[in-house]
Amino acid sequence: MQGARRKIVYVTLYELFAIAISSTGLAAGSGASLERAGVVAVVSAVIAVVWNLVYNTLFERWESRQSVRGRSVGRRVAHAVGFELGFLVLLVPLFAWWLGISLEHALVLEIGLAMFFLLYTFVFNWAFDKVFGLPASALPLPETP
Repeated sequence: MQGARRKIVYVTLYELFAIAISSTGLAAGSGASLERAGVVAVVSAVIAVVWNLVYNTLFERWESRQSVRGRSVGRRVAHAVGFELGFLVLLVPLFAWWLGISLEHALVLEIGLAMFFLLYTFVFNWAFDKVFGLPASALPLPETP
């Protein structure tokens, strides 16, 4: 599976699991109700979908220009770390405002979630690639005679 279809399936599956997990974590970490935490988890998922599409498009554009093809552990770690750092910048102010907590508390909460999601993103991407195959950007280049 390649192109837009691959990205839509990826984002949909990733975010459905993420909403379920993050609602519980946000409620527990902020003292907010599961309902209130669920709302911010859904809003975060919408932000994540947009960020995911932008980030993965840029990452795959960069990846396609690399002389070494494939997705090594190092490249997968770089992908996950870059995604999570950008996401942290987007979510800390939202968490502080919506959950009624300080920026510092929101930062600690987001760092905790980011640590979890760093592992989640790595495992999810690896499993997704195993089930659906690598994207065209990571496939070996055809041999030229």
